[in-house]
This record gives sequence, structure tokens and C-alpha cells, in this order.
Amino acid sequence: MFRTLTINLNKCRHFNNADSFISKYNRSLSGIAPPQSKAIQPVLVNAMEDKANFLLPNNQRFVELDSSQAFNNLTNKEKLYAHYLSKAAWNGGLIVLLQTSPESPKIFSLLHRIFLGEPLDKLKESALKAGVSEDDFKAFLVYSGGLFANSGNYKGFGDTKFIPNLSKEAFELIVKSSKAYDDDNTHMTKLWQKVQNAIYSLAPRLTSLGLANKGVTTYFSCNCTEEDSNLVNDWMKTKRIEAYICRTFKTTADDGLPLYTIHLASVESSPKPPLTMEKEKYKNAYFQVTRGDYAALLKLANENLAKAMEYAANDNERNMLKHYINSFKEGDLNEHKEGSRFWIKDKGPIIETYQGFIETYRDPSGQRGEFEGFVAMVNKEMSKKFGTLVDGAERFIKLLPWGQDLEKDTFLRPDFTSLDVLTFSGSGIPAGINIPNYDEIRQNEGFKNVSLGNVIPAAYKESVIPFLSEEDKKLLEKYRVASFEVQVGLHELLGHGSGKLLRQNADGTFNFDKEKVKNPLTGKQIESWYTEGETYDSKFTTLGSAFEECRAEAVGLYLSLEPEILKIFGYEGQEAQDVTYVNWLSLMWNGAAKATEMYQPSTKTWLQAHARARFVLMRLLELEGDGLLVVSEPHPAHDLLLTLDRHRLATDGKRIIGEFLVKLQTLKATGDSSAAEQLFDRYSRLDEPWSRWRDIVMLHKQPRNIFVQPNTSLKGEEVELKRYPASAEGMVASWVERFPSSTIDDVLEQLADTDSKYFAELESLAAA
Repeated sequence: MFRTLTINLNKCRHFNNADSFISKYNRSLSGIAPPQSKAIQPVLVNAMEDKANFLLPNNQRFVELDSSQAFNNLTNKEKLYAHYLSKAAWNGGLIVLLQTSPESPKIFSLLHRIFLGEPLDKLKESALKAGVSEDDFKAFLVYSGGLFANSGNYKGFGDTKFIPNLSKEAFELIVKSSKAYDDDNTHMTKLWQKVQNAIYSLAPRLTSLGLANKGVTTYFSCNCTEEDSNLVNDWMKTKRIEAYICRTFKTTADDGLPLYTIHLASVESSPKPPLTMEKEKYKNAYFQVTRGDYAALLKLANENLAKAMEYAANDNERNMLKHYINSFKEGDLNEHKEGSRFWIKDKGPIIETYQGFIETYRDPSGQRGEFEGFVAMVNKEMSKKFGTLVDGAERFIKLLPWGQDLEKDTFLRPDFTSLDVLTFSGSGIPAGINIPNYDEIRQNEGFKNVSLGNVIPAAYKESVIPFLSEEDKKLLEKYRVASFEVQVGLHELLGHGSGKLLRQNADGTFNFDKEKVKNPLTGKQIESWYTEGETYDSKFTTLGSAFEECRAEAVGLYLSLEPEILKIFGYEGQEAQDVTYVNWLSLMWNGAAKATEMYQPSTKTWLQAHARARFVLMRLLELEGDGLLVVSEPHPAHDLLLTLDRHRLATDGKRIIGEFLVKLQTLKATGDSSAAEQLFDRYSRLDEPWSRWRDIVMLHKQPRNIFVQPNTSLKGEEVELKRYPASAEGMVASWVERFPSSTIDDVLEQLADTDSKYFAELESLAAA
């Protein structure tokens, strides 16, 4: 999936004296000394990782995701279909709160109950009377909007924690001045006491998502290490279980050995072999498979999917939804795969949707899917351009540099449409999608490409562009949307949609000529491949997403040099050359100016797959281009300047990217994850001067736009679309009206309480 929503907006402040500031900040949180703990030693965040980098500033920009024109063109039956699909997506999307952090569901409940209890102006009036400042109340709304938008208190893009831009005392005053607190101060006090430390703590492990001491994850219990993850992965391979819909919790069996429970997402919780499995021993540990994770939320999603079926346009849509419902009910991934097959067959629908546990970016082992649901309407004008791109896809794929032996035997013509998003639940909204992610379907049956057309221009509103010359800034401002539409098309269709996985079948045969096919990197016969039960995700694990996004991005760069492709999008002559240049410039700029925000120096890890992918491509051109790309430091410690030689893109640029693409595709095709790790490590290490230049990037860091989405509602037999102001207030109002009852808060709290025993160590760390 193409999650490039370039960071926009006004600069946020940067504090220079971080050490003293953080110590004062910690003292301000409580009037008493923190409890002593021998097991957990809190450490201040790094000086360059000061509080400012974890705040959403009060000038945070909210933008409306407008789909009104496309929605108003629907028939009432289509509107009803979209309405119930949206309700299903929003209910399922609440699962992401539980997938993000242990505290996220209860923070959501606290905020939602407060906003549900009274109009915002009344809440503000009470808060100001209690001594809260205007700025603090604004910060409270911005934090709330950020939590709703990211489905938790960690950023959907970058996986770093964000905290409120007001003191804990001011936050508490707002809680206690609310009508919700007056109505049930016992419960609200309990909620606040439960989450207040987790909301504000900047203990190093809590500042980002990750496994064990590298961060926070709820895909594994907090006592799991990388060794545990690898062992679980090995056992699941022996059982041919894919991890998309599960989480793993580690406890201790009666005999003292580890017991790993693989818990499947489903409405039903009773044992049902072979989906569930009794405890068995493997490599001096026990494993079992249970089901019933997120049951209450999946039940709500299914109720609305069932209602949507009544308004489906054809049998493909009805069958798709039937299998999704079965998958969510039973915890059967194969049912979701069947639904995906019908989704592929549903060509060019007016209403497009895909829902389930889809993208694996945030699982530390790169295999478990975050819940995602989108509902969108077709944009006919842009879809026509993408259709023309599909028409030429077989011809364009032959231009890719790795040769026919590493390409699919038959091009599976996909559906490629541009859509205006009505609803997108999850931790963030991408600009393009290439799904399903299931290997056997993508390789042998097909896939769909989707460009989310109304996301792209909204993402680029009023952005600040550092580190470029004035001439390049003007070009980027003029053509960035145009070039991005081209890159999305190439990235999704010809990037993710290309390339073969070399595989040995269950009967011992191969899907390639083992005697004739040569490895392009060695000139020798192929020596490694995928065996039965192995997938790209299971082979490449933590590297997989970044490696594949890099391959797709490189395909976009490589093919954007083709005049015929630019002509499809309406650009010829000098304008086409400018669009191509801006496409390369934009990606290199993202790699230099934005990507390192997503790098964590303390653990030397990348927190976001796309960021690492773009940094790799930027460093590739910088290191191998002999002046093709130059990054300099015109104002030491304050500014950078990126210069790209546009006259060498079609020659040296194409050669360098082409050679790199051959390496990427060969390693992916042969499943050589070890060599892939070595290749990526070379270009994604933050050696000097980049380790120092990251500090400069952080000085210019800007918050990402937050999208305010509309709601649909039933008025008699008619469906109405309600839009909201592009503001923190509008964001809050949209979520209150999306979930107009506190019943959903009860559900979330109950689910969080059930999980809490697996994350007690994190709670202790936050309180330290």
C-alpha cells in the first residue's frame, strides 16, 4: 500500500535545552516523587528527542476529506450500500485501538465520554471557569483529534507516540469539569487514573511501537522478545498458519515451560478444530491456537455487513460480503481469501470496499494485519487514465530491467480505479492501494489497484518545503499532485503488480525452469526459492514491507521516464519532463527531508516502511550517482540543500535505479532475505553525516495533516451525508456523531481489561 501523505503544515517549535526541559516537565506531572522500582529504570529521552517531537502543536492543520460530489451522484440504493459498509468499517476500525497500545482503548473511552456528555461550547465554558487556559483547551481538542485520527496514541505514519500539549494538571481539570464526570465521577475518575501516566510517559520504550525493549506492541504480550517471535514464526510455518488475523500471548505452563497462545480474531470463541488447536509441544515450548479476539467489535461489523448485503449490486458483492462475515465470525482466514477472490471479480463497481486485517506494517515481525476498512466511490475521469495504463501494462512491464524469467508467466489484468474516499478506518489514510496481499491470489489470480483521488490534493494543502532551491520549490508546488498521481499509478500497478516469486510446488515441481533460469546477480542456476507453506511475509518478516515498498517506488521512478506513460496522464513535451523531474525530486526530497524523522537513533531502527524505502533510494543516488544527487549543509546545524541533476535522470539515473531493481526483484523472487538484509543495511544506515543531519531534519519537522471524514445517517428511507469543519472541533464532532452512545466505550474498556494482564509491565513502566 502506498502511504505517502507528505507531511505538511506550519513548523512546530523546537526546544534546544532538552535535558533541563524534560526534567522540569517530569517534575510538573506530579507533586510527589515517582515510585521506586528495581526492575524498571526510567530514562529521559535523548536530548534531540525532546518533548516537542512528541507534541501535536496547537496550530495542527485539519483538512476535510470531501467526497460529497461523488456521494450525491449515487442512487439511494447505492447510498444505503455505502452507509452500512461505512458503519461496518468504523466498528471494525475500533479494533486498531486495541492493536496500537494497551491504553488506547481507554483513552478513547475517556475522551469520547467527555465529548458525548455535552456540547463543546459548554465543556469549554466549564473548563475555563475551572482555570484552564484557551491554549490548553485547544491543545486538549488537538490531542483528541489526533487520537481519533490515528486510532490510538501512536502515529499511524511513523509509529511514534504523541502526548498532549498541555500539562497533566490542566488535562485533569478538563476531565473533572465535564458533565460526564459530574454524571459518573466514580467511573471517570477510575478511567483517568488508569490512563494518565500512559498518556504522558516518555520513558524510552514507550516512545515508539516495537517489540520488547524497542517499543510497544499489542500484537505480542509485552514479555515476548525477538527470539519468541522467531520461535512462534517457526511453529506457525510447520502448521501452515498465516498470521494476518492473530496475536500471540506468552504465559507459563504448569511445568514451567513457555506457553504461546495464538489468538485468532473472531466473533466465536469456542474451540473449533482445525481452526483452533490444543496445546502441543515444539522446541521446548508449548503452543495452542484459540479464537475470540475482538469478538464484540467484529460482531458489530458483521451486523452492518449483513445489512449492506441487502443493497449489493450483484452476486460478486454479495458473495464477497458473505465470506467476510464468515471470516470475522469463525476466525477463518481462508474465508477472507474467498471474499477477496469475489472482490477481484467485481470489476469497476460504483461503490468499492475492502475490509479486514490487511496491512502488516505495524506488527514488529511484519506478518499480523491491522484492521482496515474503506468505502469509496469511483472517479470516472481519473479512472479512465488508469484504465489506459492497464491497457499498456503488459508492454510497460517488459521495459522493467529484470527480464522475463523473473516476471509472472501471465499478466493478470487488474481493475484499476480512482476513488473518492467516503470512509477509511484504521490508523491512517493511504493515497493508493494494491490488494489483496495474499501471495497465492496476487501471483495466480489477480489483484486490484486503487488510487484514492480525493486524498492526494488534501494531503498537499499548504505544505512547507525546506531544503530545496527556490526554483525547485516552485516546480514542486506546481507539479507535486500531478507527479504523485503518476507515481501512485506506476507504484501500485507496475510496482506491486509485477514480479514473480520462484516456488517449489507441493508435488515437487517448480513454477520456473530450474535447469534454464539463471540468477541475474550471479549468472548461475537458481539456488533458493519458496517452498510449500512459505510466503513473502514469512520469509522477509520485519524487512518485508520496506523492501517491497522500495521495489515499487523504484519501478515508479524507472517508468516515469517513459514519454508514453506521461502522455496517458495528459503530459507531453516540456511539461512531461517537468512532471518526471518533480516525481524524482519529490521522492528524493522525502527520503532526505522527511524519512529520517521515522528513524529511532537509540535503537537504530526504522519506524516506518515507506520512510526507510525512500531513504534507501535517496542514499543509492547519493552514493552511486557521482554528483547526480548532492545533499549539502549550507548553514551548519540549521539547514540542508538537496540538488538533483535533472539532465542525467534518463541516463545515469535510469541505469542506477535499473541495476538496483534487478537486485531487489532477484532477491525477492528467490526468497533470499539474508542478502536483502545486507543490501538494505548498506543504504539505510545513518552513517555520518546523516546521523548528524537527522537533527537538522528534526528542527524542520512538521505535523501531518489530520483528515476530517464525513458521516452518513438514515433519515427515513434516505441516506444523508454530513460534513464537518476542517478543525479540531469538527473532528471531535464527527466522532461523537459516528458513535452517539457510550455503549461502544463499555465494549472497548471490557476488551482492554481482558488484555491488561499481558501488558502489566508497560503499565508499571509508565507509572515509574
